[in-house]
Amino acid sequence: MKEDILHNLAVINERIKKACEQSGRNTDDVKLLLATKTVPPDRIKITLENGYTLIAENKVQELKEKYEDLKGIPHESHFIGHLQTNKIKDILKYDVTCVQSLDRLELAEKIHQRLLAENRTMDVLIQVNTSNEESKFGVNPDQATELTRKISNYSTLKIKGLMTIGLFSAETEKVRACFKILRNLQQDIIRENIPNVEMKELSMGMSGDLETAIEEGATIVRVGTAVFGARIYPDSYYWDEGKTNK
Repeated sequence: MKEDILHNLAVINERIKKACEQSGRNTDDVKLLLATKTVPPDRIKITLENGYTLIAENKVQELKEKYEDLKGIPHESHFIGHLQTNKIKDILKYDVTCVQSLDRLELAEKIHQRLLAENRTMDVLIQVNTSNEESKFGVNPDQATELTRKISNYSTLKIKGLMTIGLFSAETEKVRACFKILRNLQQDIIRENIPNVEMKELSMGMSGDLETAIEEGATIVRVGTAVFGARIYPDSYYWDEGKTNK
């Protein structure tokens, strides 16, 4: 199990490296976030113990269930799923440092009130529905700047950027269009110069489309099954067996 996970991490890292090289970006500017939905703690621990310390859950229940097993190993925990207002207290209790899926004012208001009561702050990303699918959460791109402006008034919420899920499609250019929307929104919001708003993070791209996301400016790529599932490529993808390793 450990060998497979470390192998898959090596493959993903190589893909990130190549995508950065091809788009003229610094590899250090792209963070790998491990999406740990349905992944048991023993598998997550392998990644944490090998230096991959940025993880995220989609569901509060899983966050709660794994907390005791993982809390002893230093790591940073994000939340990337749809957050219901009655689960806010759990997000704070279980040490989430960033909610990437903030998509409505009501949620921002209630997180703010809870943070005020606890004298805390929290990083957040604004989730945008760039694919215009009813099945996806996120604010409409046309409303994203205004929502960002309104949320910026909450002193406890530190807006660090934007997040999108994008279109699940084998057609690269359709997927790319979603990422371009997010990048353009980022630039629009930067030009607005809104107080209490940073736009340094673009969380977009997963195992199937991370190269495209990196080409379009992703600073966080979210990868889950490609790391924790079965091996996704043969050894030859990562190690060139025609050359002698040095």
